[in-house]
This record gives sequence, structure tokens and C-alpha cells, in this order.
Amino acid sequence: MALQIKRIYDSFQESDGTRLLVDRLWPRGISKGNAHLDGWVKELAPSHQLRIWFGHRAENFEKFAILYRDELDTDAGAQAAVSQVILRSKENMVTLLYGAKDLQINHAIILKEYLESKVK
Repeated sequence: MALQIKRIYDSFQESDGTRLLVDRLWPRGISKGNAHLDGWVKELAPSHQLRIWFGHRAENFEKFAILYRDELDTDAGAQAAVSQVILRSKENMVTLLYGAKDLQINHAIILKEYLESKVK
């Protein structure tokens, strides 16, 4: 499985492989042309309610991770998207793009771990 995460604001590289935006909202300041996207997979983003509750606050991250994994487990659209990303990552590098400023506290970290756990 070839999978990585990267901020959408970081520069595009050929080695990114398939570039998928995994945010529910379009990131500020990025034009669709400059994003170099192969897809926008909103189904893999946390729900609006969960995203608002989390608020990118460190004290909420552990609970957010549990709730987000539960959403991924129970949403049919998310499960279909998970299957597609796993298939793509077996053939080529897949880069999950996110817009959050914090490199340590964001949903893409949890999503990458979640996807990797589904392959094992």
C-alpha cells in the first residue's frame, strides 16, 4: 500500500501519484487549477458537526479520532470511498490532501491510519 498525507498548500510533485482532497470544504486560497487534483473525496471527511465540535483543538483530538473512525465505519459512502482508495493505493502512490494548518492534529492523520488498518 502506497499512501501518504500532505497539505494541499505544499507544492505539487510528480511523486505524489494520485492526489485526492479529503476535506469537506474547499481550501481557502487554492484555485482548482493549481490544486493538481485527481479527485475530491468529500465522503472521507469528517461530518460538518464533528468538524465543528473538534475545532482543531488538541484537547479534543483523542475523542475526535474515535468519533471520526466511527463515522468512517458506519457511513456507506465513506466505506465505498475507503475501498476505492485502498484499490488505488495498491497500484500507485496515493496522496491524501488536507487543508488544516496543524501537521500533528488533523483528520488526515487518522484517515491514513484507518486506511492502513483496513489492509492488514
